[in-house]
Amino acid sequence: MERINAIITGIGGYVPDYILTNEELSRMVETSDEWIMTRVGIKERRILTEEGLGTSYMARKAAKQLIKKTGVDPDTIDALIVTTTTPDYKFPSTASIVLGKLGLKNAFAFDLEAACCGFLYSLDVAATMIQSGRFKKIIVIGADKMSSLVDYTDRQTCVLFGDGAGAVLVEATTEEGVGVQNSFFRTDGKGLPFLHMKAGGSVCPASHFTVDHRLHYLYQEGRTVFRYAVTNMSDDVLEILNRNQLAGSDVDWVVPHEANLRIIEAVAKRADLDLDKVMINIDHYGNTSAATIPLALWDNEAKLKKGDKVIFTAFGAGFVHGASYYKWAYDGAEMAGKK
Repeated sequence: MERINAIITGIGGYVPDYILTNEELSRMVETSDEWIMTRVGIKERRILTEEGLGTSYMARKAAKQLIKKTGVDPDTIDALIVTTTTPDYKFPSTASIVLGKLGLKNAFAFDLEAACCGFLYSLDVAATMIQSGRFKKIIVIGADKMSSLVDYTDRQTCVLFGDGAGAVLVEATTEEGVGVQNSFFRTDGKGLPFLHMKAGGSVCPASHFTVDHRLHYLYQEGRTVFRYAVTNMSDDVLEILNRNQLAGSDVDWVVPHEANLRIIEAVAKRADLDLDKVMINIDHYGNTSAATIPLALWDNEAKLKKGDKVIFTAFGAGFVHGASYYKWAYDGAEMAGKK
């Protein structure tokens, strides 16, 4: 029996029109372009400002572009996964809203929440579903409206985050040597005190007190998160390289979670990776959480060639982290022109 492999066959993306620059942020909090660029490498970020629009809107826009680019028949989609930390509602799932708007008649949908590792984990889940032989085509979307969690009076965190969505089509193939090859994921559970939102969940439901005390915003202890992110992402990349008998020089592209330019540079150095091979777009999007990796692929699709060896790596609240090895399955230049 032929082995079924799971491959990405197209990428869609969406970022809002509104650009929040460092200059504008410097008029909101005590900061500057130099301070932000030196510490995190972000020049601007996109923000969804239209009232009444949430994560599902961006996810739907990315998926619609994906469907148009690939020419896939929506009736052949088996499942849709949305990974997000900023769902439209506590329930129903954001994926169910997106599916309804797209009119996918023969698919089921669910959300997967793994913070900034969400896309990496969801891609692996989709690949496993494909490899089981039960499913042929799955859309995976990473989308977050991080501006909905950001306290724009906190200069430590408000400079970091932006909004956006990226989507990929994952399909079955019997072609050998392409697609998801190997993954390494871990959750150590130490991260709660250092990166979380204090209120809004079942432990601390919304109340006048939680609103008055601004407990519905993202809280982060930056130095601790930085240290864990560099260590875990570096170690995870090295684990994947060792598992697959690869040297850093064998890798064509590294696609990291775009959290902080200094983190990305430190990971590349510790794993002995050429920084020129690292996809970086944090300067113009900021940290879009689950959307960072698919948006980096979207931005750089034209550079990807069939057979390219790609390493993904991410780190997020929890602490969740991991890396995976993927062999690219198509020449991206022609597809990229269909945006």
